[in-house]
Amino acid sequence: MEAGCRGGSAGLAAALPSQPPLRIAVGKARELRAIKSEVSATLVRVEYKGSVLGDSSKADVSADGTAEYSLECSLECSPAGPTALHDLAQQPLLLTVIEVLPKDKKQKEKTMPLAQAVVDLLPLLQGQCSLKVSAPLYAVPTSPSESLHPQAKGGLEVTVCTPEPLLSAAQLSSGNLLSITLEAAYSVPEALAPAGPLQSYVACLQVPAAGEQDLPLLFKNGLLKLPGEKEPLPRPKKWPLDDILAPAALSIPSSFILGGPFEDEDGELNKPEDREFRTQAESRRRIVWDTESRRYLDPAAVLHLQQQILECRCWPVELCRVSLASPSKGKGNKADKGDEDRQLSFHGVAYVNMVPLLCPGVRCLRGAFPVHSYQDSEVLEKTKRQHSAFRDLRTQLSLSKEGSWTPGAGSSRPAPSRAQKEDREKPLVRRMSTVSKMQSDASAEADSMASASLDGQQYDEAGTFLLLEIKLDKALVPRRAQEELSRRIKEMIPPRPPLPPRTSGAKKAVEDYHNHVSSIAVSILREYHELFGKQLPEQGAIDHQALEDQKHQLCFKLNTSGKYFAFKEQLKYAVVNIVREKYLKTTAFESQEQLQAFLSELYVYLVEQMHIALNQLLFEEPAPPAPPAHTPQEQLWLCAREAEFNKDYKLASLYHQQRVAQDQCNAQPWLDYGIFCLLLQDTPKAQQCFQQALSLDPHNLQSLLLCGIVAVTLQHCEEAEIFFESACCLEPSSVVAWTLSGLFYELQANDVQAEMDFREAKKLLGAQGRSIPEALQGEGGQEDTSNGCLRSPSPAPEEPGPERAPDGSADKLPKVVEPARACAAPKEEATAPETAPGAPSPGSGFGQPPCSIFMKAVEFLLKVNAVQFAQRALAHELLILQGRASCAYYLALAQTYLLKEDLPRCEECLCEATKIDYINPNIWAQKGHLSYLRRDFGKAKESYERAISFLQEPEDVHFVYLRLGSIYLEEKEHCRAKQTFLLACKSSASCLTWLGVGIACYRLEELVEAEAALSEANAISNTNAEVWGYLTLICLQGGRELEAQQCYKYTLKPKRFADCTWEMRCGHSPELLPSPLAPGPLSAPRRQREATAVPGPGKGQGEAGRAVAAPALA
Repeated sequence: MEAGCRGGSAGLAAALPSQPPLRIAVGKARELRAIKSEVSATLVRVEYKGSVLGDSSKADVSADGTAEYSLECSLECSPAGPTALHDLAQQPLLLTVIEVLPKDKKQKEKTMPLAQAVVDLLPLLQGQCSLKVSAPLYAVPTSPSESLHPQAKGGLEVTVCTPEPLLSAAQLSSGNLLSITLEAAYSVPEALAPAGPLQSYVACLQVPAAGEQDLPLLFKNGLLKLPGEKEPLPRPKKWPLDDILAPAALSIPSSFILGGPFEDEDGELNKPEDREFRTQAESRRRIVWDTESRRYLDPAAVLHLQQQILECRCWPVELCRVSLASPSKGKGNKADKGDEDRQLSFHGVAYVNMVPLLCPGVRCLRGAFPVHSYQDSEVLEKTKRQHSAFRDLRTQLSLSKEGSWTPGAGSSRPAPSRAQKEDREKPLVRRMSTVSKMQSDASAEADSMASASLDGQQYDEAGTFLLLEIKLDKALVPRRAQEELSRRIKEMIPPRPPLPPRTSGAKKAVEDYHNHVSSIAVSILREYHELFGKQLPEQGAIDHQALEDQKHQLCFKLNTSGKYFAFKEQLKYAVVNIVREKYLKTTAFESQEQLQAFLSELYVYLVEQMHIALNQLLFEEPAPPAPPAHTPQEQLWLCAREAEFNKDYKLASLYHQQRVAQDQCNAQPWLDYGIFCLLLQDTPKAQQCFQQALSLDPHNLQSLLLCGIVAVTLQHCEEAEIFFESACCLEPSSVVAWTLSGLFYELQANDVQAEMDFREAKKLLGAQGRSIPEALQGEGGQEDTSNGCLRSPSPAPEEPGPERAPDGSADKLPKVVEPARACAAPKEEATAPETAPGAPSPGSGFGQPPCSIFMKAVEFLLKVNAVQFAQRALAHELLILQGRASCAYYLALAQTYLLKEDLPRCEECLCEATKIDYINPNIWAQKGHLSYLRRDFGKAKESYERAISFLQEPEDVHFVYLRLGSIYLEEKEHCRAKQTFLLACKSSASCLTWLGVGIACYRLEELVEAEAALSEANAISNTNAEVWGYLTLICLQGGRELEAQQCYKYTLKPKRFADCTWEMRCGHSPELLPSPLAPGPLSAPRRQREATAVPGPGKGQGEAGRAVAAPALA
């Protein structure tokens, strides 16, 4: 059957097709008797946009409910015709199964709609050429009061095909699909209730098209619901159809409204303070549409959409109530004129910020948008729209007697035919009448707009908001792929130097040397046997003079026979290979001193390898493994941190370089070295370290973030953008990555992208906050309050902070715990203000995760010494708190001032933090550091003692113990100093902690314990002159002069005098010994350590000889 045989066929045939026609074939219908058991004959009708494309012939229904139609029709697609490409995305194909009732002899054949089905034509716009579906059939109710089950019964086989794709490959890649879902308007005014049955609720917005004229999207038939239960979730979206008879067929297959947390939305009412209002509004009076409207955007329309968003951030979505004309009223009745003017009422508008759609990778925008009264001037200012969208929809808002729409306010007036006759007869009267009509129309329109404006003000009073979703099939600005970002990063980072050729050559050269040594040894032994035989001396007696004579005879024979020269030539080739492959030395030496130094090093190595080869030859048992030649990485890092804390930056740099030299293929030492360079404000060197770490591990999130931070500092903005974007792409769940990216875009004045990144970070933080109670519940509500060993200063960006004690005892002010229970009690300490037992301290952030994305970023930034970024994040935090800063804010701000050595401001911040949370141990630790740097050791001691007295330890407890112990040593409280340093050793042992224990024990005349502690310190680092100095003192007091002499030589070898040298010169007087652990005011000026390894005195020389040779610092 030809398409358009009924209704609208002339229009379709007249249009010049620019696209191939769609061929529609309707086959078999199934389970029709499940809809109606007595159906005997049916036909099917195919409609599109209200036009009938074809009717099938009558088909009998079999006993199993099957009917065969075999209907074929076509649909022409033309931009100039009634059906364009965007219509295929907007309107589905409507199929109606019509029951043919039995007719009497004298009556015509009667029909009645039985069921309806819809077919979505969107797949044809996505590249498919054929679409074959079994469309579910939904029963048509026989009366308005009949309630039908929404589930489908039966199905209809439909095939839609086209000879070639509707869109080319270029159109598919450059085009887009815009979907707008209007869910509901919540918290509507009570006056919006319909005064009669002939009223409807309409919403409208305009979307860009390829030309200058925008396309309106109209959402009609809004359903007003009285206060009651909330809308169910999920619920299906509906087609924007008016002429459908089966209400259940309005649901779009596989398309649902899922909802979600308010905080994850993009609208305006997504703040925590809006939660209560949003929750209450869901059960109040509301207008529900749940309708999805779609538009296909060709490449030109996509560009026009981007341009419009750039020109105007906000798009208006208009809302109104439309009164329908009564069927009893005539069109020409003058009494109806005023009613027509007041048909559009409660005219409101919501402003939707569309700029987020221009952010890379953003495809969806969903949220709640407040509705305001429609004012022409306000709409023009915010959206640059000259008039209302309803002005262009007069035909769509008109009704016929069957229930269509009538003209609304502002529509054109039908001129009476009598006036036209008078105008033809009297031109002057006609012109005067026209002017009078225009004035009256303008006055009526102004009265109508004023009335609508007064009605619209009720939206603001009621707090009405629209909940809608705008979705694109493809992002307007695509996000760069991870592969492209990785390629760009590799281009920015200079390539690492290639590894030396013949990687296994060094090992092979050493093995050849061992083989040659073994072969020569066997040959020499054979010569010995030929001269003196194989008999051993009787009863193991060895005559040294006889052995010396045999040695001279063997050497004489080897020299006279020429075998000694042959052995030397045989070994020469192996030695040359070791020089080339092991030492990579292929060029001449520049000086004689350089040659001698190299020969000395080579000789030592060759003799060592010769002994290894001879031991393997003469003994069957393998030689014991050599002790580790390197200090562990963790110990070196701790030494570096202690040097940083004591402001001995040159020594700290040597420790960091030694870590890098030990493990050049590990990214963590490079990161820690770069963080140290940031502390020294050596940004170029820090950049080199971070880039080296990134080249070793391209998927390290921390390396990417730190590379971005230093790139911003060096004003390399393009590189920084790539680093931050790659970090967010690599770890989409990282709150810190999104927050730092937002701070970067804010520095670049890209407020839109910054806002999007901050919003994403808030979503992730909210999701993490919701998961914390579940995790704690899974762990039985128990939390670990111990701090454990001191961790690396560069943790992962998402590392959680310490947790609060489960019983709330950390919030109470405990009694001071004495570090040394066996010693005298400390002086009376200041008491804290009374606190309610078990009540949480006001504003305390200690032991809890950061409460905002900016504090979480600050926590990471302060650990990596990025002070500028930290201050910017703290500024955002202060804006969030609206001037009421929290304890965590003041504590973080104080740390930034402490890093910048701005001590007065640091003191102000700590004072404010103390007012908010008096029992926070981190505050007292920082107050102690501040007083220590100010040389006010009394206050420092008081603050440190209070910091370690709480149940929860401060974060930097290791350094609190070190400084508190040094103060005790200075004040001659040796027992307390010993216990404090032992606590530090238990937490994280280092050379300085054991040295402190040794000094305290020495002054307490506990020489055995002092020697053991100093030996532990020497085992960790044997380059500390103070350790060797105190070992010298112990050996002198024990009468071991030889060991004391050796230790004293090692004391002087690092080219610096230990503080204990003065004690040795003063007859071992401990009273004259200043603290060796305290920099600056508490000790003599600390001299620079030499970065060389010192071997131990050797075995068999007492506990003082326990020393492990540390590797040479790089």
